[in-house]
Amino acid sequence: MDESVQPEQQHTHINIGKIGWFLALTFTICWVIAWLFFSHGGQLKTLSALLVLSGYMLVPALVAIFVQKGIYHAPVIKPLGISFRLNGWFLVAWWLPLLLVLLTLGISLLLPGVQFSTARATPPASTLAHMPAEAARLFAKPWFIITLGLIAGLIAGITINAVFAFGEELGWRGFLLNELAPLGFWRASLLIGVIWGIWHAPIIIQGYNYPEHPRLGVLMMTVMTVILSPLIIYVRLRAKSVIAAAIFHGTFNGVAGLPLLLMVGGSDLLVGVTGTAGILAMILLNIVMVLYDRRFAGEPLIHPPSIVKDRAS
Repeated sequence: MDESVQPEQQHTHINIGKIGWFLALTFTICWVIAWLFFSHGGQLKTLSALLVLSGYMLVPALVAIFVQKGIYHAPVIKPLGISFRLNGWFLVAWWLPLLLVLLTLGISLLLPGVQFSTARATPPASTLAHMPAEAARLFAKPWFIITLGLIAGLIAGITINAVFAFGEELGWRGFLLNELAPLGFWRASLLIGVIWGIWHAPIIIQGYNYPEHPRLGVLMMTVMTVILSPLIIYVRLRAKSVIAAAIFHGTFNGVAGLPLLLMVGGSDLLVGVTGTAGILAMILLNIVMVLYDRRFAGEPLIHPPSIVKDRAS
């Protein structure tokens, strides 16, 4: 196969109107939700924020289905890549985010002023004092907390996190990828990455991910999503399912905090998966992805932009 995406039925042009409907509705609904929440005193790191952000994540999927089926009367399942047929790439989608955060940790520790520390993984003495003695002894060990958090993140990545990540992925790597595929792998990845990053803006500006630099964080987040997008798209195409993209995204969210538990120092623009260290780790994995596709993949997937034949509209 020499196309940039998996073939379905013929679809060789970009429907600007269709993409416009999707973007206009998605951004309007999401940004109004964010404005209503924060303008009425909503705060991050609260239960209400968790509920609002969970709903925020589901909007792209709902809009994608509405535009695809409700406005354009087109099929949804196959064109948007909804498939539960398991293959090895689902496992890659689950474990690749862990490799990414481990690379991020290693790169972070190479940065000036950043040191390895397990202090953040140790509960305060006041918390331990209210636990049974045996539990307190376990939770006093940083590596127990880290292991527990890692297992919880991996399990969440293929369960609850994947459900809400599917809300985004059906929009970005389902609907948009299907519509932008004629641009080829890299240009489609770039556009989806930019759109995905800007979509986060109302949340980032409130201090999410970048509490020290909320305004600059919008740009940083967009750079990160641009670099991360090809990896998710590649896994989604190899797995032939947007469900794999949701697993990748959900697991990424589940284990993203691991590097921050094992270091001190550095700013939010430098350390962590959303900082410079994370972006460098993503660049390294993109290079590995390209090398794998060119030298080891039985059917190369990444090619220069070309018209994609035999796809579903």
